[in-house]
Amino acid sequence: MFDLIIIGGGPAGYVAAERAGNKGLSVVLFEKKAIGGVCLNEGCIPTKTLLYSAKTYENAIHGNKYGITCENVTFDFKKIMSRKKKVVRKLVLGVEATMKANNVKVVVGEAMIKGRNKEGFEVECSGESYHSRNLLICTGSEASVPPIPGLKEAGDLILTNREILELDNIPESLVIIGGGVIGMEFASFFNSFGTKVTVVEMLPEILGGLDYEISAMLRDIYSKKGIQFNLGAKVVQIDGNKVVYEKDGVSQSIEGEKILLSVGRRANIKGFGLENLNVETTRSGIKVDEKMKTNISGVYAAGDVTGFSLLAHTASREGEVVINNLTGGNDIMRYGAIPGVVYTNPEVAGVGETEESAKAKGLSYKVAKLPMTFAGRFVAENEGVNGLCKILIGEKYGEVIGVHMLGTPCSEIIFGAGMAIEQEMTLNELKEVIFPHPTVSEIIKETIFKF
Repeated sequence: MFDLIIIGGGPAGYVAAERAGNKGLSVVLFEKKAIGGVCLNEGCIPTKTLLYSAKTYENAIHGNKYGITCENVTFDFKKIMSRKKKVVRKLVLGVEATMKANNVKVVVGEAMIKGRNKEGFEVECSGESYHSRNLLICTGSEASVPPIPGLKEAGDLILTNREILELDNIPESLVIIGGGVIGMEFASFFNSFGTKVTVVEMLPEILGGLDYEISAMLRDIYSKKGIQFNLGAKVVQIDGNKVVYEKDGVSQSIEGEKILLSVGRRANIKGFGLENLNVETTRSGIKVDEKMKTNISGVYAAGDVTGFSLLAHTASREGEVVINNLTGGNDIMRYGAIPGVVYTNPEVAGVGETEESAKAKGLSYKVAKLPMTFAGRFVAENEGVNGLCKILIGEKYGEVIGVHMLGTPCSEIIFGAGMAIEQEMTLNELKEVIFPHPTVSEIIKETIFKF
């Protein structure tokens, strides 16, 4: 009898397993593929590894801006992909070692929930039964595949985030259906290496949900780099290597050697016996409360399977909330200060309310913004680049409610803004924080003194 069974070894599952094992709980973790889940094996880590290679290549090409001359700059795509696999494997081994160090029993195989009996929850895998007092479901999500006519007939021309990470060669042209985070990161990567990239997005702007002004600025940057954007365009058919879409009532099409589907993800709630427990679900995923509890006592869910915030760092925190409550704590999940990052070149990062979300909620706010060039370190390291830092302050209490940035390395800075929002820091309190000089993070300090 285990204290906890976890189904799914992604960021929610393996972090929860580590925390639980560290606190003395007996844990068995089931993972049907590779430990680390989609994020480590098919998402966050491999894409960021590829994007760093692209960034290095671009830096070499444009090194003359910094007084560095590089001649005959080339790239080895097979080596880039090989390094990606090496990085993933190294980190997978690290997670496996962490599981072992915390006495977590890892079972590789497809788990099936059989139900609940006097011995607790029963889960079967490869003919063997396991029992536990508590059950945590972390089965994640998969790429959404919309019912577009001609999609199946197109065969291997169609890629998701999984298949595109296994390409052997750089395609001459790529059509990306969906201008969200995943779509833009792959657009950035392939554009860097000379692929003709076209993005077809149904919404009026890319990166829906992020700050509208910054999203438009990033699109303008990539338009100048050669990416073609078709916004407000609804894909209605795949005709061989053609993507047919309607825009302003007119049918148009674009050809691509490969077509990437990047229209979101859906929770994995089928195929592992969830129905045997009568766990309540919604259209998005498993329904949970602020402690990640389902409607069934002793059953929890965390990560993408809840369908709420499909981010690895959200999943990890949700897993921690489960374990904290299982071990005597009184923890709740809060979603008001979850950072979002787009690892393009330049990077985009934001946390808290955008102007659009604040207006939709009827919040009264003040906004200040400055080019990133007001930070000396940014100027030193980003020749000929501008960027933007935008900060939103609540009118009533003067608290920080949102911070949004365009410019590398804002991905490494945004956590500080998240802390300010989480702690409900006021504008005056943030003004008293000492930032190291010279750092790009000083742009936050510079911007708040605009109020």
